[in-house]
This record gives sequence, C-alpha cells and structure tokens, in this order.
Amino acid sequence: MSSSKRITKELNDCLTSPPPSITITLPSESNISLWHITLTAPPESIYSGGKFGLIVQFPPEYPFKPPTITFATRIYHPNITNETNGSICLSLLKTDNWKPSTKIVTVLEAIRQLLAEPQPDDPLETRIAEQYKNERKEFEKEARAYVGRYAKGPVKFGTEAGAATTGGEGQQQQQQVS
Repeated sequence: MSSSKRITKELNDCLTSPPPSITITLPSESNISLWHITLTAPPESIYSGGKFGLIVQFPPEYPFKPPTITFATRIYHPNITNETNGSICLSLLKTDNWKPSTKIVTVLEAIRQLLAEPQPDDPLETRIAEQYKNERKEFEKEARAYVGRYAKGPVKFGTEAGAATTGGEGQQQQQQVS
C-alpha cells in the first residue's frame, strides 16, 4: 500500500469513527500528508479545559517511518518542548520503536494519555520533569497557568508563511477522500 493510500485510509477511518476528544482537519485538500489536530485535554488531567493544536506531518516513507508530530499550542509538560515548535518525547514515535502496523489513531490517543500521565523519567524538559517529581504543586500551578494563557479559545496552527490559522468547524474535512 502506498503512503498516500495508507494515509487516506487512516483519515477516512478517523473521520468515520473519530477518536474521543480529537478533531482532525486538513489545512489543504491537496495535501493529505499534513493534518491539523485539535485535542481536548482529558478531564482528569491538570490540562483539563484546554484545547491543544497538534501538527501531523506524514513522511513519504509512511508507514515505514513515523510521522512528525508537534504541538502548535504551548504547553508546560516534561515530555513536550516548552517552545513554539513543541516537539514530543513519546516512545511510540521514536524511529527505533516505530512499527509500520501502528495506526495514527493509536499515536493520537497515546499523546492525549501523556497529558493525563506525564513520563518524567523520559523528559525533553529536564527542569520541568524535576519540578514534576519534586515540587508537584508548583508544577501544577505553572501547567494550569499555561492552559489559561495558551490553550483557551480557538486553536491556532502556525503556517509556513508565518500566519496563524484557526481550526474551526468550517475547515473540517468530513467528506470521503479518495
């Protein structure tokens, strides 16, 4: 199965049976390899009430190489870089651990679960991981402040031109992609 056929099949599967609290949009109908994800934080997490934008870029070698997924929304988390291109440290996405049989919906659900259960022993942000382990109340206070500052209101995705777009209902691709 070619990369575009696999991506199309996974997109159709996600649109037919959407994962809970995850919305998928295509910023351009002509590029099925780029997805915008709006992820609502789990209610039991300290990120509760926040909506986070993720950008998924599928490589031409997908599914033999993992997609690149970054947070477009800033977040205070030990496993996500605390900058504008929020890289994610998730074992499932590491090249050595990636399996071609892994579906994107599984990856998205694992990222959502990472919000409920950070993994401070495999951090991208060492200082935040140490704070999570040793000063939990301060960590939670800062994480909630980030939710209030960056994850309320419409989700914004950065574009190559530097402009921001919002993931609104009008952009959602609900038709079958062939």
